[in-house]
Amino acid sequence: MAAIRQSTSLLKSLIGSQYRNYATSPSGNRLVTLIPGDGIGPEISAAVQKIFQVAEVPIDWEVVDVTPVRGPDGKFGIPQAAIDSVNRNEVGLKGPLMTPVGKGHRSLNLALRKEFNLYANVRPCKSIEGFKTLYDDVDVVTIRENTEGEYSGIEHEIVDGVVQSI
Repeated sequence: MAAIRQSTSLLKSLIGSQYRNYATSPSGNRLVTLIPGDGIGPEISAAVQKIFQVAEVPIDWEVVDVTPVRGPDGKFGIPQAAIDSVNRNEVGLKGPLMTPVGKGHRSLNLALRKEFNLYANVRPCKSIEGFKTLYDDVDVVTIRENTEGEYSGIEHEIVDGVVQSI
């Protein structure tokens, strides 16, 4: 139970940080953009919303749809309303988004990373007192770059069936 209180306290402190002037809802809570995603995304997003609700984290969700829209250039991209929501709220949570297989499909995950200049995926991992795991006293942060190399979306077919990712 102490570990749950510790996690709840951490969530509340992160969302309620006084260092940034985040958008607030009419209730006075922080307003957070939620992109539920697709596939298993909506189920995962709903579970996260429930966890935040039970933990009494003072946020309200602004749910946005990122179903691709065709731009003037004929390419599909992120709806402007979703981009505006993230820019306005400055805080967002995205569920898993599937990338279609085949030529001509741009990854929405990559499009979001590039739109918001999300160079690094930072994943902290820390042991929580009271939860027994395989390893004790874990305190590590993994940082993976998101916009270059194999995550840049720059690919070309060298010969039939052989694709190179730059």
